[in-house]
Amino acid sequence: MDDKQERQRNGSAARRIGTVERLVAAWLAETERHDRVAAREARAGWERGALSESDAQDLATWVTARITDTGFTEDEGPYVEGPVRITPSDKDTVHDWLRARGHRV
Repeated sequence: MDDKQERQRNGSAARRIGTVERLVAAWLAETERHDRVAAREARAGWERGALSESDAQDLATWVTARITDTGFTEDEGPYVEGPVRITPSDKDTVHDWLRARGHRV
């Protein structure tokens, strides 16, 4: 692999991690507003690098339900308001990240 390919691979990995971190932060913030105990447990799992299966499923469902950037124009579909911009690709990134850690999605 040449230097350019290595930089592209590293850049893609960094973008994926950035997407996961951004969306996990939003998920934890929303969870905190609704269930502080659950948010505390999920945050502890996230910080030690091991979400529980239940938390992984909640994150997967949350990111799917919160897709805000559908790519539709105003005539094609509704604008979905949300605290962060989430694309279908972002959802796939989070799902792939969860699968890579052994979670069923």
